[in-house]
Amino acid sequence: MKDESNAIYVTFNMAGIAVAYGMLALSIWLAPVDLSTKGFWGMGVFLLTLSLVNFVKYRIDDRASRDRINQIEAARTEKMLEDYVADK
Repeated sequence: MKDESNAIYVTFNMAGIAVAYGMLALSIWLAPVDLSTKGFWGMGVFLLTLSLVNFVKYRIDDRASRDRINQIEAARTEKMLEDYVADK
């Protein structure tokens, strides 16, 4: 059930992103400015998207790393407690 609701959430978000980029592309295409200005705006949107993807990936990797460290520390603490109890 969790995978199904997660897939629905991801699909909904992907559709929203596609609609947003489509509307943005249409507004840039119809803007009454030179083609060079439209290209500059397009590059800005692309680089902002790239930066956001990298930022989110960094945050996810950082959180996963901290979770692994916490799991290792918890296992070490549990092992020390088991050894202490076994010695008594």
